[in-house]
Amino acid sequence: MMRFSILAAPVAAALVVAALSLNPAHAQDFFVPGAPRPAAPGPAAGPRPAPRPQPPRPQPGPALGNSPQGLNTQGVGGLLPQDQDQMVQVQLPPVPELPPLPRTASPPTAVIGVMGVPEVMRASTAAQLVDRVIGERREKLNEDAQKEQAAWRDLQQQLAAQRSTMSPEQIRTKERELQDRITNAQKIFRDRNRIVQEAAQYGVGQIERMLVAVIRQVAESRGMNLVLHRAQVALNVNEFDITDQVAAQLNKLMPQVTIPPDGVSAAAMTPPAGGPAAMPAAVPPANGARGGAAPPSPPAGPRR
Repeated sequence: MMRFSILAAPVAAALVVAALSLNPAHAQDFFVPGAPRPAAPGPAAGPRPAPRPQPPRPQPGPALGNSPQGLNTQGVGGLLPQDQDQMVQVQLPPVPELPPLPRTASPPTAVIGVMGVPEVMRASTAAQLVDRVIGERREKLNEDAQKEQAAWRDLQQQLAAQRSTMSPEQIRTKERELQDRITNAQKIFRDRNRIVQEAAQYGVGQIERMLVAVIRQVAESRGMNLVLHRAQVALNVNEFDITDQVAAQLNKLMPQVTIPPDGVSAAAMTPPAGGPAAMPAAVPPANGARGGAAPPSPPAGPRR
């Protein structure tokens, strides 16, 4: 590398000298080692012409930082407004005149109805059943997760108490057994939580599918061709509201739904051929949404 720089120095000096000879006005701005300095120009005869105004030079942006990509976004951001000011304005051609389309039949006059979906779901006995069954399974899952975590803590405390009487190999074996149990338990609880979520979606999906058909049925019986969510309507009269009628018809057609057995994935379920499975329709109102169970967190690692 040093040899390349020494050999290239005379060539670079010759190129700079040649450039200075072509443009002597800039000779005083450069210094080339080994090249003679040009003599300072003497005063020119006659008055000097007034200097022409020079356009402002763009200020250099901040130096690039030592980022992994060698790029500083602040420096780039400082250049963006200048680039935008220099964008070329392009004049687009006018929009062509479009020919008229053939006339079709006008839509019918809107006969509007409104409905509250949350109110229908709260009044649905099938939705209450799903909420009760899924809530019980989530509570059971949470209880099992807490018991498993307590067992982890007990094993960890036993290992800490017996550490002084065990060899290093025995300690590593016990730690490995505890870690394997934690890993396996976390996988089991994740699978159980997924199965509970699938069961909830399987039950609610049946209600939503039937609800769409019931809304269409009730709207047609009332001569309505447009049904809006009640929460999106600021003002309406009671004659437009079909919430109670939809809830009553939904409970009549679907008093309960099929829910996969506990521990069985909904993916293994087949759609019921003769309607929902026989399940008790009289269920107490749901107590609200219940949170799902998260996989238990492992305790802190054994102290050495």
